[in-house]
Amino acid sequence: MEDQNIWRNIVADDMNALKRLHDKYYSQLFLWACKYLQQETVVEELVSDCFIKLWNRRKYIIIEKSLKAYIFLVLRNEIVSYIRKNKNKFEVKVKELPEVPTEESINEQEYYANLYKAIQRIPEQRRKILELAVFESLTYREIADRLDISINTVKTQIARSYQFLKEELDPKDFVLLHFHCIRK
Repeated sequence: MEDQNIWRNIVADDMNALKRLHDKYYSQLFLWACKYLQQETVVEELVSDCFIKLWNRRKYIIIEKSLKAYIFLVLRNEIVSYIRKNKNKFEVKVKELPEVPTEESINEQEYYANLYKAIQRIPEQRRKILELAVFESLTYREIADRLDISINTVKTQIARSYQFLKEELDPKDFVLLHFHCIRK
């Protein structure tokens, strides 16, 4: 419902609505596109182009179902066009080109975007400790040795990171994060 209201406002020439839409989906789109193009500056440009195209064509676009899915479709088409224009730089088979994401994969992307944003707000040293524990699967001892700090400092900083994420994330997202960390 919120997206429908935002879209109505965009069609009514409300530039602030476009900014709200950009703020809401930019991270998800960026992370999704990075899976196919490992060039962040190109991805930033393509994602920005999606919003420019939406704005320029707002009077002609009819969103029948999901605005979010439509934006991902526009980005997918931007990626395909970019790859075709630069095919001499890529060894991409048609099978490897991105499919239009399903609502489920878009929601998964939203989860990772929210998690990424929350992790970026953790103080740098604490974030580094958390990343070593979660993404590199290091033990407390290995982290302490690598960073030249005590094991108790590692434990404290990880506990504070989880507390911060618990407060910042939607409860179901925090449970998913916790489950993901336990499985590792």
